[in-house]
Amino acid sequence: EGAALATGGTRRGIVVSTLAEARFFAAGGFDDILYAFPVPRWRLAECSELAQRLQQFQVLVDSPQGLELLLQNPLPAGKRWLVWLKLDCGNARAGIRPSDPEALALARAIAQGSPELVTLVGVYAHCGNTYGCRDIPAIQAIARDTTAAVLEFVTA
Repeated sequence: EGAALATGGTRRGIVVSTLAEARFFAAGGFDDILYAFPVPRWRLAECSELAQRLQQFQVLVDSPQGLELLLQNPLPAGKRWLVWLKLDCGNARAGIRPSDPEALALARAIAQGSPELVTLVGVYAHCGNTYGCRDIPAIQAIARDTTAAVLEFVTA
């Protein structure tokens, strides 16, 4: 109910951190879901099922190996993997550092490699490093740093 309110009743454009959440929202009529964790090999079948079932099921990639996994497991019936490049802007949980020289190469590989199989939707950063902050100025500083890092990366 809260998610329906948060999306203005559209049931679109939500982000989940687990596939259990994705299945729950899909069963509730949501058809535009981003699974905000780089797809692990052992979850690929579940992701594939959701991608085939929903209008838009989007996933994160943060390595050449993750991209290769999707390319080697194309979706059937003209569907494509919809991919966000996961940037690690200080959280150190998942993602590729935007300053890593391989990050731009990975973005280009996703965008230009096989768009009929894997389509780059955008870049994604999560400020999980704010969880340990003790005050608003500390949270704001991390948000500014993350924003600057993402914008610099996108510009490059």
